[in-house]
Amino acid sequence: MRPTSSHLLLCLFLLLGLGLACPARADITVAAKQLSLPGLRLQDLNAQLGEDPAGGLHLQLQASQADVAAMGWRHVGLRLDGRLWRDAQLRWVFDGRVQLRGAPGGALSNAQLTWAVNPGSDTMQVELRQDKAEASAWLPLDQTSHAQISLRQLPADWLQGVLGTVWSGRLTGGRLDADLALDAGDTGVQSSGQFALDGVGFDTPGGTLAGQRVDGKGRFGFDSGDDGAQISLQGSLSGGELLLGSLYAKLPSHPVQLDVNARTGHGAIELQRLRINDADALQLEGALAFDAQGDLQTLRLDRFHASFPAAYQRYGQAWLATTLGLHDLRSAGHVSGSLDLRSDGLHAFAFDTSELDLADGGGRFAVSGLHGGLDWSAQDDRPATTLGWQGLQFYRIPNGAAQSRWQSRDGTLALLQPFTVPVLKGQLRLASVDWRPAAAKGQRLATSLTVTGVDMASFSHALGWPSFPGTLGGAIPSLRWIGDRFELDGGLSVNVFDGFVDVTHLSLQQPFGDTPVLAGDISLSQLDLGALTSVFDFGSITGRLNGSVDDLRLVNWNPVAFKAALLAEGGGRISQRAVNNLTAVGGGGVAGGLQGAMLKLFKTFGYKRIGLNCTLHGAVCQMGGLESEDGGYTIVEGSGLPHLQVIGHQTRVDWPTLVRRLREAINGHAPVIR
Repeated sequence: MRPTSSHLLLCLFLLLGLGLACPARADITVAAKQLSLPGLRLQDLNAQLGEDPAGGLHLQLQASQADVAAMGWRHVGLRLDGRLWRDAQLRWVFDGRVQLRGAPGGALSNAQLTWAVNPGSDTMQVELRQDKAEASAWLPLDQTSHAQISLRQLPADWLQGVLGTVWSGRLTGGRLDADLALDAGDTGVQSSGQFALDGVGFDTPGGTLAGQRVDGKGRFGFDSGDDGAQISLQGSLSGGELLLGSLYAKLPSHPVQLDVNARTGHGAIELQRLRINDADALQLEGALAFDAQGDLQTLRLDRFHASFPAAYQRYGQAWLATTLGLHDLRSAGHVSGSLDLRSDGLHAFAFDTSELDLADGGGRFAVSGLHGGLDWSAQDDRPATTLGWQGLQFYRIPNGAAQSRWQSRDGTLALLQPFTVPVLKGQLRLASVDWRPAAAKGQRLATSLTVTGVDMASFSHALGWPSFPGTLGGAIPSLRWIGDRFELDGGLSVNVFDGFVDVTHLSLQQPFGDTPVLAGDISLSQLDLGALTSVFDFGSITGRLNGSVDDLRLVNWNPVAFKAALLAEGGGRISQRAVNNLTAVGGGGVAGGLQGAMLKLFKTFGYKRIGLNCTLHGAVCQMGGLESEDGGYTIVEGSGLPHLQVIGHQTRVDWPTLVRRLREAINGHAPVIR
């Protein structure tokens, strides 16, 4: 039974007072097409009073439709059947059954009803029982809008009607106990008391606000009017799950203290005061607001303290995944701070920690021994802070310990002085950093940095590549974060295989998202083919290699587009194994006849030029080489005797097929042309 369901019964029994006032006699019938009382309207009403064999009166009352505004009930069928008599205390007592048809949650579909009116004390008492549910109400007859109500094991969805008058959500299960006072007026309902929840669930049409199997207890206040409702709650919750927009909570088995003052109106919910105390995970004070569609409007945390990993596992998992793209985070330590997030973006944040370890499950980011903090505001200048770490990893590239100084002014969080980070026997030096967290569109971050002396053998090992000798360095005079994309001016240069690989026009989109996109251009200059082919076990080729990979585009680190051209034009020697691998990659063959037979007698051959091109588009590589031949293209142009000529015949190759051939060649297996 809903607490205000006593309001319906009160109106019904006041109607029956007409029968009580009449002399007791059999077969009295009252019928009405429509009967309206304050807050109650009955249609097709029929009531019968007759003598009961056990003494007193037998009462039957039916209405095809009952509308109760305070309950949010519309077109509910009503049937009342029982015995009415006067007991030894001179009270009028009704004992029978009440059946409602079509009430939310199946409320009072077949309930046992006991009702007593005591003229001496000017009071009325109602008791209802259905299955495990019990409800009782005590009302003064001179103030029938007031009631003292007790509920035990009440199905939560019986409350759907009255909640529907101030909220668009839906209760989905569970039971509750409550002891409360209720005052029903023409413009709304006021109530206060204590409650206990057992496995209660709810959701909203948009699916952004939901809960299931929530237990709890505490005190509440409720005040509804024409413009919405004011709700206060002080108590504890335990077990179950809650979803508030992107904020998902998996509540522990122990009690989580909760203090909430909320306002609802026109489908929107505003938690004007929110205090949470989960002793071993999270403590916070602030405010929270959602619009009618369930979208977050305000998240203001005036103070929070989180202990990891419990805080992440119970409260932070969904939010970090949706807002920062961090999944399966491994964490340890503590962090305190504040946050001001609104529908138009960040307005302020601050955090401080003495020791914090974080690692993204996807291997994209990790930090150990984080200490210090940051303090930023979109409007106000903030004091300078220090932030340092013992170790930092970005996409499996380990970085050493470092410490930095920051200050927020005019909405920009700026690096106060350059600092250096050790990277794979080299250094990364950040000369300047300007970060504007509130810039949802446009330039969020600008920085300049240099890289010197990074060991390529260590770099390739970290990425799981074959070991390359050499060093990496470069200057990035400007790195900008625009929208969700990083753009780099300048470039990186790798001194490898006695030549250079230069990377320019780099950009990285959604670096922490599920599908990061990397774009850039690569230039190869005078690479030693002997050293290069020895690393990849491709077969021996001597000479120097030049080339380019233009318009390179990788999605989730897999190539989806590029224009590659590789050329060795200074001459050299090539082994028969390398000839076979180049032939298989290009889907071609060597010249036939006497030349083909003679080639089998030699282990290495002289060549004049080697060239191979590939333009990837739509998962198909358009292949080419030095010169076009009838139905193919030249890959290797021989020099001297025996004269070698390798011709590629497949001009269009499926990209996965080409990758398979390259992998087989690099791993020392003869590629198979299928």
